[in-house]
Amino acid sequence: MRTALTIAGSDCSGGAGFQADIKTFSAHGVFGMSVVTSVVAENTFEVVDFQDLRVDIIEKQIDAVFDDIPPGAVKIGMLSSAAIMEAVAARLSRFKARNVVVDPVMYAKNGSALMDPSAVGALLSRIAPLADVVTPNIPEAEKMAGMEIKNINDMREAAGRIFCAGCRAVVVKGGHGEGFAFGEGNATDVLFDGNDFFEFSAPRINSTRTHGTGCTFSSSIAAYLALGLALPEAVEKAKAYVRAAIEAAPSLGRGSGPTNHFNKKSEIFLTGGKNGR
Repeated sequence: MRTALTIAGSDCSGGAGFQADIKTFSAHGVFGMSVVTSVVAENTFEVVDFQDLRVDIIEKQIDAVFDDIPPGAVKIGMLSSAAIMEAVAARLSRFKARNVVVDPVMYAKNGSALMDPSAVGALLSRIAPLADVVTPNIPEAEKMAGMEIKNINDMREAAGRIFCAGCRAVVVKGGHGEGFAFGEGNATDVLFDGNDFFEFSAPRINSTRTHGTGCTFSSSIAAYLALGLALPEAVEKAKAYVRAAIEAAPSLGRGSGPTNHFNKKSEIFLTGGKNGR
């Protein structure tokens, strides 16, 4: 069985964080493992508070996983401080982690900060060089690239700037770019692999049920990489998976509700497992 590890914060309401990652891995037929970096008290409409785990506990969790079940892919989510980033980077370098997908979680869906702003430098210098792909949304890409993003060309330029941090590919997600992505009503993600640009466009879904979509997208990419897919195909399938999860989302919560990670519309069910398993 293929395996994947998420290194991320929690979400006690179950829609985001490592809980969403584990659900996503399971939906793809991949055995999921987790390293918890922060315990977050949140729900669909607010982040109440969070507490980071001790750095040595984070390190010991990583050691425990790699010493016994080395993962076929690693998804990195919430790393709230430079100290945590340094510890994670050192451990993943030691274990020569492969298929590393970095979701640079800076803000919750409601805008609450989940990363120390002063840690962006460590994100670029220590975490990005380990990544096979980094998946920022537009606000995160603006912070990482040091520029404003207003259109598709800006997304391309930002991807190129982030790529220079040493990662092997960048996906700038267009979900926050309402109104400019290939015409009104579409959401476009831009992938840059150092040589070529790929663009993935789909009609925007009119829904508030989008809690944890960034976590789900990045963990879906990691699952597909663990299953042996090439990156462009992994990104394309992950986008379709997230779209299906939004379309089938349950009516839960009073804010930005969770998606449905296990849904019959998703391609992972429609293919009958014809994706490398």
